[in-house]
Amino acid sequence: MDALSRLLSLTEEERRSRGLVHTPAEILQQPETWGRTFDVVSARGREVTEFLARAGATGEAGGRATVYLVGAGTSDYIGRALVALLRRQWDCEVQAVPSTDLLTNLEEYFIEGRRYLWVSFSRSGDSSEGVAVIEQALEKHPEVRHLIVTCNGQGRMAREFAGRTNVLCLVLDDAVNDRGLAMTSSFTNMVVAGQCLAHIRDLSAYQPTLEALAAGARGFMSGAADAAERLAAERFKKVCFLGTGALRAVAVESALKVVELTAGRVFTWSESYLGVRHGPLSAVDEETLLVCFLSGDERRRSYELDLLKEVSGKRLAGRLISIGPGRAAAGEEFGESLTLGPGSRVTDLYRPPLDVIFGQLFGLFSSLEQGLTPDTPSPRGAISRVVSQVQIY
Repeated sequence: MDALSRLLSLTEEERRSRGLVHTPAEILQQPETWGRTFDVVSARGREVTEFLARAGATGEAGGRATVYLVGAGTSDYIGRALVALLRRQWDCEVQAVPSTDLLTNLEEYFIEGRRYLWVSFSRSGDSSEGVAVIEQALEKHPEVRHLIVTCNGQGRMAREFAGRTNVLCLVLDDAVNDRGLAMTSSFTNMVVAGQCLAHIRDLSAYQPTLEALAAGARGFMSGAADAAERLAAERFKKVCFLGTGALRAVAVESALKVVELTAGRVFTWSESYLGVRHGPLSAVDEETLLVCFLSGDERRRSYELDLLKEVSGKRLAGRLISIGPGRAAAGEEFGESLTLGPGSRVTDLYRPPLDVIFGQLFGLFSSLEQGLTPDTPSPRGAISRVVSQVQIY
């Protein structure tokens, strides 16, 4: 029995006392829920296609809109995981813009005469700044169109904004409206929803990719859980996550998961393989775990392996683990490797829902190692499941 299965086999009373009612099950359910997200988007395919055409995300190239992918925290990282894919598939300018930046600097993001589409991501649909920034945009810039992806049909975004002519709201299955504090299945399902949107004109072309991701996740989960538990038990003081392109978003999200689930007791940061040399590599030492999401692209991977050779040669990190489509060349030099199995067949652009599972699991087991309750890991109440105490000005 792998480490995650052991947690799930605890009695209900044990899971409740240890704060394990929601988070382990929400991590485990991910590959089974991705197909349901596909079905939600597919069922509204014609409506979504027509909305995107009117918004200027698709259609004649000369009239294309600028697309902002909007969210806060993990929901912002959803946008970062999707930028390159949506830019390629929609053939228009796409940027990930945090809703927290839009709220304080709204007018800086508008150029007179241009068309804009906002794609907003929110697990709860109730976060103070997320709701407020859409309200302000609807009031001050009614020409902007909004596509909202949320996991909560009872949230304010779904209740108050749906039904407007310039708003379309996609509500995912309630099962992925994570009840644990840290977003896990809500993150990956909203990324999958975004991948569906990228292929909305021919969803059948995307379906084999999603099936490969789900098969990869089922095979990956057990080994990843055991590795995460083992590494968490070593109680590294620092963890650095590395990724390139779309996998850079995985690194950022993984770093956040560990911080959230350990109440900041484990210091984390994230970087690209080339970027880490420009200063942050100085923080990598014998008390650091280096987690490396390796690209499937040969050229990118060459840069990544060069960095791992340097780290290994200088003996900078305490431990190193790589996650990717196959073992690193001379993998024994670079510590432990986890392979993605059937998920290896997909390109980096689609891998975030699969690769991030390791970051989620490492956060879960690190939380337990720190004596915390993963469902509610912030003992002083510094953070909460829904950020709702922001005063709006």
